[in-house]
Amino acid sequence: MNSPFINKYKEHIIHEYTVEKKSTYEIAQELKTYPNKIRRALNSLGVPLRDKSSAQTVAIQSGRHEHPTRGKKRTESEKIAISNGMATYWDNMEEEERARRSDLSKKQWAEMPEEDKANLRKLAAEAVRKASKEGSKIEKFIHKGLTNLGYEVIFHKRGLVENDKLEVDLFIPSLKTAIEIDGPAHFLPIWGQENLDRHIRADAQKAGLLINRGFVILRVKNIIRNLSQKNMRDSLEAIVTQLKKIENKFPPATKRLIEIET
Repeated sequence: MNSPFINKYKEHIIHEYTVEKKSTYEIAQELKTYPNKIRRALNSLGVPLRDKSSAQTVAIQSGRHEHPTRGKKRTESEKIAISNGMATYWDNMEEEERARRSDLSKKQWAEMPEEDKANLRKLAAEAVRKASKEGSKIEKFIHKGLTNLGYEVIFHKRGLVENDKLEVDLFIPSLKTAIEIDGPAHFLPIWGQENLDRHIRADAQKAGLLINRGFVILRVKNIIRNLSQKNMRDSLEAIVTQLKKIENKFPPATKRLIEIET
């Protein structure tokens, strides 16, 4: 497009777009024309146009536009839609791509300085200590979900067994049911085989004590370290299914240990 418009304003258009980082819309407003004319002029002058994502980034950085999500709380339906979308993306991923990502994570860990590894383990240990006092993310989610469904749920219940400091993650008195949320460290050697063996012995002892006192123990095996909203909803649905079965018919002692794998 070789026109008097370009000849007159070419230096201004190039400067405003490439140096001042203004949008074609803003330049068009300055020159009292329309954005498409500015885009055609930039093309004619050989100036690469920014894509939508780059244009938005430039606008945010310059302060002309607000970030579309920063400071805004997502609705529950938005969170669910995003979570389901991510789950579908992962489910449909080719095995080769999953393996590539897994190998990349292992390589990153192997190449990580020992100081960084130690710091990560420290942070993980602090998270475990915090969860023991306040409850983990999934424990809180299950507690809230069951409460909303009308169940009376006691958080970190103690005293189910006399003269014992045994504590269960969640307890439903009306169904005499204890719910334990077991992370990967309960069945994978994340912290070493010796630590895993201790976990397995302690879990078996706890289950035996509860069953012998007439309780049902519902053990949720969470094999995913970084839980999404969908993972937690699936766990809640599986728990509710088992609770309804217990409501209909209280199980005999031989069937009072129920395991759910998320």
